[in-house]
This record gives sequence, C-alpha cells and structure tokens, in this order.
Amino acid sequence: MTDDVIVVHNEPKGKEWIGRLMGKSPIFICAIGTTETAKIPKISAAGKTPEITDYTPAADVELLLHGRCRCMEGVPITPDGIPTPALITMSVLELTNIPTFVVVGGARIKPHTPFIDLGGTPGKDIRTGKAVENVGEVLERAEICGRNFAKCADYLVIGESIPGGTTTALGVMMGMGIDARRKVSSSMPRNPHDLKVKTVEQGMRAAGVRFGELKEDPSRAVACVGDPMIPAVAGVAIGAAQEIPVMLAGGTQMGAVLSVIKTLRPHVLRNLAIATTRWITEDRTADLKGIITQIADVPILAANLDFSGSELDGLRAYEAGVVKEGVGAGGTAVSAILKTRGRITCAMLMKEVEKNYRRLLRRA
Repeated sequence: MTDDVIVVHNEPKGKEWIGRLMGKSPIFICAIGTTETAKIPKISAAGKTPEITDYTPAADVELLLHGRCRCMEGVPITPDGIPTPALITMSVLELTNIPTFVVVGGARIKPHTPFIDLGGTPGKDIRTGKAVENVGEVLERAEICGRNFAKCADYLVIGESIPGGTTTALGVMMGMGIDARRKVSSSMPRNPHDLKVKTVEQGMRAAGVRFGELKEDPSRAVACVGDPMIPAVAGVAIGAAQEIPVMLAGGTQMGAVLSVIKTLRPHVLRNLAIATTRWITEDRTADLKGIITQIADVPILAANLDFSGSELDGLRAYEAGVVKEGVGAGGTAVSAILKTRGRITCAMLMKEVEKNYRRLLRRA
C-alpha cells in the first residue's frame, strides 16, 4: 500500500493521516461550476471546444452517478480526444460503493442528476474584475451542507469540476498574496502560464486590486477574479472539518480553496489534507507543493496511478502530461486504497478504468 499512496509533503502528518483514515468510510462530494474564463481560447482543454466547457462539469457528475453522460453525447474529452478524469473517479466509486453527492456552486448547465444547489450563479470572465456573485451566501450555505455531511461519515473527500479553474485559482491566490505565478497546473501538456498570468492581471486591474491586497478578504478575491467552485468547496470543508477529517481532492486549484479556509477558519486546518494524483506531483510545469507550503502546513498525499501499461491510447496519454487530475480522481483513489486497507490497488484501478472506458467507447 505504501507504493500506492505517496506522501508528497509533511511525511509525519501524512503517515498520521493514513493511519487515521485506514479502514474508515468516507463520503465523496463533487462541487461543480462553470466560468466564462474557460472560453478564453487556449486557456483550458477541459472540453473539445471552449463552448463545450459549459457542459463538462454536468457531464462529469452524470458519469459518476449514472455511468454515462446525459447532457451530451459520449464523455467529456480534451481537443485531442483524451477522456475526462471522471472515468477514474467513476471506477473508484463502483469498486468501493462510496456514497456520492453533487454540490452546484454556480453552473450554466445543471446536471441530470440529484444535486444540492447552493444558489450561486455561473462565473463570469475574470478579465472583467467581476467574476462571481453572492460569494458570501454560497459560503454560508456550503458550510451548512458540510456540517450535515459530517454527521454521516468518518471523513469527507471533496473534489471539483470546473473548466478554466486553474486560472481562476491563480487569480484568487494572487489577490491573496500567494505567489502562484507559473505554479498552477494545466489540463494541457504545454501549460499556458503567460496567458493565465495575463488574464489574471487584466482582471485585477479591472477590479482595482493589487497583488496581496485581498489577503484578509477572500470573499472579495473570489468575487473579483475567482470562480463559483471555490466558495462551494471551501464552505463544505469548513463546515465538516470542525468535526471530522476532510480530504481536498484536487491539484493546484485547492491552493485557492485552502487560502480561503485559512483566512476564514484557521482552526480547521488540523483536519485538512490535500490528496491528488502522481501526475500532478510530478508535473514539471507546476508546483503544488510550492503553493501549499506558502499557505498552511497540511500533508499532501498522492495516488500512485500509472497508465503507462494501458492498452488504450486515451489513458496512456495521461503519462504524457494531459489532464492529470480532476473530479476528485486522486483523492477518491487514495480513499479507495485506505478504505480497503490496500486490497484495492492502483493496478486494479487502471484495469477498472480500462473496462469502463471500453464500455463507453462501444456506446459512443
């Protein structure tokens, strides 16, 4: 099992977390949202075209709960045809029977599944400096959800699906004084750092905000240059982590979430960890550890997923730096390994993902 779950940062706390969660039963929460920022050309690969990104989050969670997408044909893919990481999460959930809930922070297309609507609105283009409405209300409602989820599980795993989210996360972190330039990841092998920084800086100018000026005002940082997923995940985590452990299941976007949590409720940090995939931690175009260590001393765990031996081109592409993470793929994989005390392995997960991908390709 030590080969399947890697402690990337803060080894003592990481091992302590593994011990705390061994054999325990989690609930998985997937928070979704959309942002017009994703439609900026060449900024996101979370959809075959920029316009399709409105459908990607809804399709992702439909895949988790129905085993197929309902709001669109096929499965969400990159412009090069690489499948969504929701395939990984779906496979984990099928193997482990982990209860799953969808929380909508603000999305243009609602999923054809049961979901909890936090009353938020779709995110606008952050270049306007007016990216998200009703941030405080979404945070408050999400916190209520988190407190109630905490009554039903040993711990929570919270993932996300929002195309363009690394750019909006960069915006929130820069607004709050976190040096995340050239550190956020990308769903593309060639990370468009210059475009992301330019986009964020344009939004900050439009909002009249300088780097670090919103360090003590995370709600305004999200409102100016963020996205509706961030307050949804942060709120659920704050509500739950007052009572039980919470695993933030994602990549560099969780840096923005962690920044919000630290400012609003620093005492819950003791109950937080980051869980992601090996592809994120080995990404030479990003620096998850460099982001998180600026914010809080929380452990970082990674599922040692390896698709290099897959028979399917779309899955082997993950080893070339495409997609890497999303929809809670890394965190749910880690929780599957821990829940089953290592009986489920990363090799088993790859075979399950292959089986499900073949099934979906036959239906396409």
